[in-house]
Amino acid sequence: MKPGSKIELAAIDPAYKGRHESHEEARPDTLKHVQKMEELQYQMYAEKKHALLIVLQGLDAGGKDGVVRHVIAGMNPAGCKVAGFKGPTPEELAHDFLWRVHPHAPAKGEVVIFNRSHYEDVLVARVHKLVPKAVWAPRYQMINDFEKLLAIENNTTILKFFLYISKDEQLARFEERLDTPAKNWKISDADYKEREYWDEYIAAFEDALRKTSTRHAPWFVIPANHKWFRDLAISAIIVDAMQAMRMRMPEPTVDLGAIRQLYHAAADEQGRRGNDRNRRAG
Repeated sequence: MKPGSKIELAAIDPAYKGRHESHEEARPDTLKHVQKMEELQYQMYAEKKHALLIVLQGLDAGGKDGVVRHVIAGMNPAGCKVAGFKGPTPEELAHDFLWRVHPHAPAKGEVVIFNRSHYEDVLVARVHKLVPKAVWAPRYQMINDFEKLLAIENNTTILKFFLYISKDEQLARFEERLDTPAKNWKISDADYKEREYWDEYIAAFEDALRKTSTRHAPWFVIPANHKWFRDLAISAIIVDAMQAMRMRMPEPTVDLGAIRQLYHAAADEQGRRGNDRNRRAG
């Protein structure tokens, strides 16, 4: 999404799959990206000059958890965290809407994934009229200012992904949850009730994408009917963004020559002790 551009989600095919025809065909490229991400994240963690925030938004069953499992799973948990944002608690409601979000922003050297995010406050809050328009409408600019703060003050690269699925695909995924015992726990009454607000959510997403896709925090609309294409596209975008950081491994903070001398002295001493033990045993 170019900053300031308009979007009609109806004009985008959520079943788009690019040049690949199948999961099998795309899998080598996705694996290559995931492996590269692991390497780049290691550099980020060591260098501690950059941060990466990945925002995942979408309608129910859009695949946010799937992205975390299949794309982000290769990253080292030492420098990677996932934060989920559900309905705000009474304590959170007593503060401004960004109060609960800011503590989860990545530190330099970290990757953080928001599985849902501060955007719930211009999506759910708008669709269900939890607050009046006079409250949620100014939040777009507040979000832009918040993200600009992260980008400028903490050198944070922000990538925001809207996982776009069709209404028919959503229903098929709900059916899969019903038919798969391991996925039964995901079922809720709200899943089907929220479908009644499909058009309202689409309008809310279109406004959010248009008003908050900025140079320092762009939105990417990901056709997500095909889970494998979703993973391929997101992994490629993340790798491109991390490579653009031009990270380098930091220089050692100690005198390696002196450390090597200590190592060789310790190894020689260990060898002498081993020889002494062997002579006494003989």
